[in-house]
Amino acid sequence: MKKLINRQAGPVGRWALGLLPFVILAVLYLVASDARLDANPNDKLLPSLSSFSEAIERMAFEPSKRSGEYTLLVDTLASLQRLAIGVVISAMIGLVVGIATGSLPLFRAGISPLVTGMSLVPPLAILPILFIIFGLGELAKVMLIIIGITPFLIRDLQQRAEEIPTEQIIKMQTLGANTWQIITRLVWPQIMPRLLSSVRLSLGSAWLFLIAAEAIAATEGLGYRIFLVRRYLAMDVILPYVAWITFLAFALDFALKRYSQWRYPWFHGAQ
Repeated sequence: MKKLINRQAGPVGRWALGLLPFVILAVLYLVASDARLDANPNDKLLPSLSSFSEAIERMAFEPSKRSGEYTLLVDTLASLQRLAIGVVISAMIGLVVGIATGSLPLFRAGISPLVTGMSLVPPLAILPILFIIFGLGELAKVMLIIIGITPFLIRDLQQRAEEIPTEQIIKMQTLGANTWQIITRLVWPQIMPRLLSSVRLSLGSAWLFLIAAEAIAATEGLGYRIFLVRRYLAMDVILPYVAWITFLAFALDFALKRYSQWRYPWFHGAQ
């Protein structure tokens, strides 16, 4: 009989074990909801499934009486646009600066202390400053994402660049390669899959900064809607929105993982 540490689940088993916690949470919620609603039919803390379905139908499939737009769609597109712009810009900065600090000692000596210091500043603490400097428009929300995750990307990619075996660099120099050729033909290809991994790890923080910025100053967005309806204790709207954000985050992470596996199979094979 195999020891527990050596036992592995098959494809079906992995799916079953992955879904099991969600099933348990759903059952616990239904039991608690039924108990609270039996005691108080007007309880708003744990709404029934029928309340969820009505709220989802109203937010997702019925045009708003005020604007004529589908609220969930408008909120989703607004949040995803802000998130995409912030993450893409952060990834580009992280890639360039991370490779430079990881490959060029002089550049690392001048930039690394600044990046380290920026990474220690809580991004939410400077959110009021961003609103003062950039106003209450889209730029401040995007800048919060950039400031929040770029230092992490830079430091992670710098470490990955420093881990490239010195023997490979010496071999390229022996063959006559200059600094630019070493970076573009050796460092860059090895860093790209690690960039995707770093972006996947930073998505949770990016969502956090996005929701926080939308909660304070926005006219549409998933975070804006959640904090708008909280004053009415509208848990039938808040919980589906939280579940939708979770699904979107999972879908983005899954898409990045699959793309990385398709584009860089050698990297995942080595892992």
